[in-house]
Amino acid sequence: MSILFAADNHYDTHGGRALYEALDGDYDIEFHEDEWSCLDEPLAGRVDLLMLAIISGACDIPAPSAAGEENVRGYLEAGGALFLIHGGSAAFWQSDWWRPNVGYRWVRGEDADGFPNSTHPVQAYDVVVAKTRHPLAGALQPVRIPEDELYTRLEQTCPAVTLLETTTAEGTYPVCYASQTEWGGRVVGYLPGHAAEVVKLPGNVANCRVIMDYLLAR
Repeated sequence: MSILFAADNHYDTHGGRALYEALDGDYDIEFHEDEWSCLDEPLAGRVDLLMLAIISGACDIPAPSAAGEENVRGYLEAGGALFLIHGGSAAFWQSDWWRPNVGYRWVRGEDADGFPNSTHPVQAYDVVVAKTRHPLAGALQPVRIPEDELYTRLEQTCPAVTLLETTTAEGTYPVCYASQTEWGGRVVGYLPGHAAEVVKLPGNVANCRVIMDYLLAR
């Protein structure tokens, strides 16, 4: 099964690369960091799973090309599966078609829809399995995050099931969720993973493997 994984350097933390290296050898992954030519050819029928850890325009890196965006849309319109890692829900945040299809999204300060921006306090937190009957939840595992960004104040853009969550003094927040695009393709978002050493925690890597297997088995 062919997997395309595109990630930015995420402010020199290289979390996407850390995950790719932790998974290398277990899957057929084509990995790209900070360059998006991999999206410039049609993806539908060529890629079995698209993994994105990109915030469009961040890190002084140009956004994917118009052709690349159209190829991602074509892949999703064909029912392709999507794994959004950390800030990946903002991969095409400027585009009206993208935002309603990601489940929960990271809202940037200049949001086109006018929502207040999301926040990411840096703290320790416990990831636990949510109370849900979704079949993926039972295969995931709790993870203790020693200190990392916790994504809060996300926008829920479509129906989504929280699979993993965390509770702090400020509230309970989704950490992993499942949804689907308007074209019926599966979407899973996994939010821990700013710092490379957190990405590589055995529990985080194990959860990503479970998610990938679920999305590849569609």
